[in-house]
Amino acid sequence: MSDLFDLKGHRALVTGAGSGLGKQFAKTLAAAGAEVVLAARRHEKLKATATEIDNAGGTAACIDLDVTNSDSIRECFELAEQEIGLIDIVVNNAGISRDSFAVELSEEDWDAVIDTDLKGVFMVAQAAAQRLIKAQKPGSIINIASILGSRVTKMLVPYNAAKAGVKHMTKSLALEWARYGIRVNSISPGFFRTEINEHAMQAGYEERLNSMIPMKRIGQVEELSGALLLLASDAGSFITGSDIVVDGGHLCSSL
Repeated sequence: MSDLFDLKGHRALVTGAGSGLGKQFAKTLAAAGAEVVLAARRHEKLKATATEIDNAGGTAACIDLDVTNSDSIRECFELAEQEIGLIDIVVNNAGISRDSFAVELSEEDWDAVIDTDLKGVFMVAQAAAQRLIKAQKPGSIINIASILGSRVTKMLVPYNAAKAGVKHMTKSLALEWARYGIRVNSISPGFFRTEINEHAMQAGYEERLNSMIPMKRIGQVEELSGALLLLASDAGSFITGSDIVVDGGHLCSSL
């Protein structure tokens, strides 16, 4: 059964791989045998992640990427193919948020979040699919959504909207690309401790969250590995257009 999750011979691209969930995703794929391309804007963070993967016996390359720029995306895939070959697993993880009440939200902040968290996800997925279709090869695209794409919280209007869009876009792409053997799915994490939310967690927000989550705790990033490997590997060969929620039961909690 373990062979189902074996990724030897596969080549993966993880966006936003320098820290947080992206770093964990990259380490998980590498540990399962995939050659991994780490892509993000902060090159030093990428190098640190690559060093961890190399020290653990994996293979990782670093490529600068701005997911809001189509030229940067094209160049990233071209360099990735030169470095390790055709990418057949993509983890669309790059994302940002801007905290603001809606009446005070600037156009610039709206555009920044939507361009990164929704448009950027589409452009990366499109670029991957174009190359796979041309090469007549199957693949797996995994878009990182959020439970905030299903239920919302205040001060995150563009983020909430973008993640809801990612979930629906995932189904649309799955429908179009299934005939090419390209599976498109999403993962909706609940609340996990990362560098993005660490300050809020230290300020007492974690205790409030724990009281709202049925399992009475936030997640550890390693707990996303099972869902990731299911969707990336042959274990998920008949899964497309699905969203896997990993949230300790948070979406099940009563209103």
